[in-house]
Amino acid sequence: MNKYIAVEGPIGVGKTSLVELASKEFKYKPIFEVVEENPFLPKFYKNMEAYAFQTQIFFLLNRYKQQGELFQHELFSKGVMTDYMFEKDRIFAYLNLDEHEINLYEKIYSVLKLQVPKPDLVVFLQANTEVLMQRIKMRGRAFEKNISYDYVDKVNKAYNQFFLHYKESSLLIINTNNIDFVHRDSDLKDILDAIRDMKVGTKYYLPV
Repeated sequence: MNKYIAVEGPIGVGKTSLVELASKEFKYKPIFEVVEENPFLPKFYKNMEAYAFQTQIFFLLNRYKQQGELFQHELFSKGVMTDYMFEKDRIFAYLNLDEHEINLYEKIYSVLKLQVPKPDLVVFLQANTEVLMQRIKMRGRAFEKNISYDYVDKVNKAYNQFFLHYKESSLLIINTNNIDFVHRDSDLKDILDAIRDMKVGTKYYLPV
């Protein structure tokens, strides 16, 4: 089975929940992105234009630091599952930054990316924007209370566009609109089986 698995997808799709459940089953080390530590995020959701660059650079450097620490020690000793991949940072940068900010961002990103290992497998969780908004509301994070439908929809479309052309690692795409792998064991089992069976290339998995 793939040794380094990254679970990705738009805001609210269930990345962290899947890593929590799957890492226990696979006996992999789970690594979770620390979103709440970004001091600019609550301000960003209130005023995106004013706080986009600070928010993005904090995330970029924090993700780089976490990945660097992880793979110095853990990758070759046991399997690892993360609820994000380093490349996601660029998706949000192009959504939120202006032209001058992007130019500076790209200079920093291009240097850092060279030192970050690629996942063996990326699991991309999809859902409609309406479903994402329901899940965001259910989890009730205080800093997400001001997040708009339009912004989540733009993020969702950007993720779909990114993974339409993604070739860096093996890719398993799972539509989660009509499943509940947190509360239904059968849904979770089907997803875990799909991850176990994944070899190379790109595969689409649409749960029945």
